[in-house]
Amino acid sequence: MVCLLLPLGLAACSSTGDQDDYALNDTPPEVLYNEGLALRSQGNLKAADDKFRELDRLYPYSEYAKRSLVNMAFINYRRGNYTDAITSARRFLTLYPGNEDAAYALYIIGQSYYAQIPDITRDQRVTMEAAQAFSELIQRYPDSEYVADSRTKLIAAEDQLAGKEMQIGRYYLKKRNYIAAINRFKTVVLEYQTTRHVEEALFRLTESYYSLGVVNEAQTAAAVLGHNFPDTAWYKNAYALLNEGGYAPSEDSGSWISRAFDGINVL
Repeated sequence: MVCLLLPLGLAACSSTGDQDDYALNDTPPEVLYNEGLALRSQGNLKAADDKFRELDRLYPYSEYAKRSLVNMAFINYRRGNYTDAITSARRFLTLYPGNEDAAYALYIIGQSYYAQIPDITRDQRVTMEAAQAFSELIQRYPDSEYVADSRTKLIAAEDQLAGKEMQIGRYYLKKRNYIAAINRFKTVVLEYQTTRHVEEALFRLTESYYSLGVVNEAQTAAAVLGHNFPDTAWYKNAYALLNEGGYAPSEDSGSWISRAFDGINVL
């Protein structure tokens, strides 16, 4: 007899003797897993993902389902399906936080966000997510084989985040909204102190505070800039700006700027 497909995809047959195409697959989990691995090694990633998903659906609490989650995360990352990769990796971490593959799952999450980092003019939410994943991996699994690459990518992500703060800060500075500008440059100095943007941030703080008439903080920002980056154009510009008004760089040890660099040499 002919089977008709119902709107929700359920098979309906008029004879009970006919086999339902949607009957439960009784293939053992180890067989499904090995089939998925074979498809993955052949480069048939879509079929491999389907196989691992089927295994996870049929045997959700098995050891093979656990391995399938990691494979799904990797496969979807390779296919550019970053949302699915992150979902599988996060589910794995939720279910098996102490598993030996937890560091790898975190690494896939970081890589998936990192691959989506936009240019500096756009919202940097995914950049922040990438930085958080790599930072967590470094802190929780310091001996992991993924730490070295995570450190490299964390530096790049933080540089991007600092660059975004600088872009917004310069916009506010141009609009003479000095308080808003200072808040952005302050974020760079406090949170992204080891990025390449900190030199300009200190100069912009000198510029912003000086424009507000808060000379003491302007002098401190210039002094800290000169102490850490004495040969840069940013320091020369800060020195010249203060000199025009009859001032010179002078550090106030009680300033938040001075305290931010206390005991830290960024050279």
